[in-house]
Amino acid sequence: MDLAARPLAAVLVSLLAATLLPLAGRRPALREAITFAAAGLKLALVASMLPAVLDGQAIESARLPLAAGLTLGFRADALGLLFALTASSLWLLTSLYSVGYLRAAAVPRQTAYYVSFAVCLSATVGIAFAANLLTFFVCYEVLTLATYPLVVHAQTAEARSAGRRYLVYTLGAGQVLLVAIVWTESVAPGADFTPGGFLAGRAEAGVLAAAFALFIVGCGVKAAIMPLHGWLPAAMVAPTPVSALLHAVAVVKAGAFGVVRIVGYVFGVDVLRATGADTVLIVAAAATILIASMRALGEDHLKRLLAYSTIGQLSYIVLGAALGSVAALTGAMFHIAGHGFMKITMFFCAGALHTQAHRDGVHGFDGLGRQMPVTMTAFAVGACGLAGVPLLAGFIAKWNLGVGALTAGDEIIVGVLVVSGLLNAAYFFPIIYDAFFKAPTTETADAREAPWPMALPLGVTAAVALVLGVAPSVGFRFFALARLAAESVVAGSGGLP
Repeated sequence: MDLAARPLAAVLVSLLAATLLPLAGRRPALREAITFAAAGLKLALVASMLPAVLDGQAIESARLPLAAGLTLGFRADALGLLFALTASSLWLLTSLYSVGYLRAAAVPRQTAYYVSFAVCLSATVGIAFAANLLTFFVCYEVLTLATYPLVVHAQTAEARSAGRRYLVYTLGAGQVLLVAIVWTESVAPGADFTPGGFLAGRAEAGVLAAAFALFIVGCGVKAAIMPLHGWLPAAMVAPTPVSALLHAVAVVKAGAFGVVRIVGYVFGVDVLRATGADTVLIVAAAATILIASMRALGEDHLKRLLAYSTIGQLSYIVLGAALGSVAALTGAMFHIAGHGFMKITMFFCAGALHTQAHRDGVHGFDGLGRQMPVTMTAFAVGACGLAGVPLLAGFIAKWNLGVGALTAGDEIIVGVLVVSGLLNAAYFFPIIYDAFFKAPTTETADAREAPWPMALPLGVTAAVALVLGVAPSVGFRFFALARLAAESVVAGSGGLP
């Protein structure tokens, strides 16, 4: 396939799967075969663009003109490819995990589940490869609508309530984002995402600051910046693979990715500093990191604890974008991938604990390290990584954020990162201690390891989180992509090194 066609093909392959899946009917083997084939093809298409992008190319597919100055187009650059590689590789693993989970938990309407999941991944890769704001917005809203059936999949009163809240938050934010995009098109018609931004000098500082606020609200809901986060803990009523989709693969990552795009490729770090918007965003991100971590400390439901953990971890990405140095942006962009693998490990483990040990809370894990060694070892790896323990992916991101904070003269941010890591340890490590250092009880003695379709993906994602902490540029070169994108943003905006 021609290189220029691959960004568009990577977006469309999941949509093709979504149209074929209903034909499988009640034949699960065919349904799963279609899912795996589409996931494998998507990953192959995305990965095939890696050498060219690392060489500095931006791979662009043909544009679809809509009106004068308005086009839909897809282009793979370093930041977009990093996000697309994360999403497509995790979709393949989540598809395998879903087979084991949906069967073990006897989840109904599985074909509808796989169809919605496929559309979500198509929209996610579309967001990653969007060449301009209009394309980004279209894919962003498709992702919102495609995720709703997954949130309400259980069809209980609680699920429907969570779904309504999800739509109110995300569709409302989408309208705010649309206003911001319309304003941008009025001052910079047809502009594409440009490293360093394209709005400098287009309007007065106050107008730029107001427009930036609209963009941050529009993307900040999915990024769960407080106080825009309320939909996320409620959405944990969905099946565990959906929670993994929300937290690690698609929805919240799309919001955090959107913040980085807006900061680095629409406004630029110099515009943020000139308007003072960087300080406001730094304060919002730092407050979210600390408040969410403290909120997680008080949770007694595992998935809700993980939800608040995600809220805090996402704001590391927002914080790095606001700091604006090469090191901080590198840490933020790398955390898109690193957090994805660590957090999906945690949700995979939560699903295994639900189906095999009937544990949904944060207590009663006594001896499960012996009964479910693969699951609990993977849980420990993910927890340590999120706490920033060295030799794991989370440490790489936090180290670069800390260096970036010092470069930008924001020493207090280093303290925020340290306190956040301690809070992460405070709510995760008691679970690990109970699992490995206490004897099994009558309630945990009968627990058994998850079946291989569940155990294998969580083992793989935990192993990747470990490898990324030791050699962050092996394999899909996530760190190299993050560094390349960060350097291009700072060079384009004339910011600090």
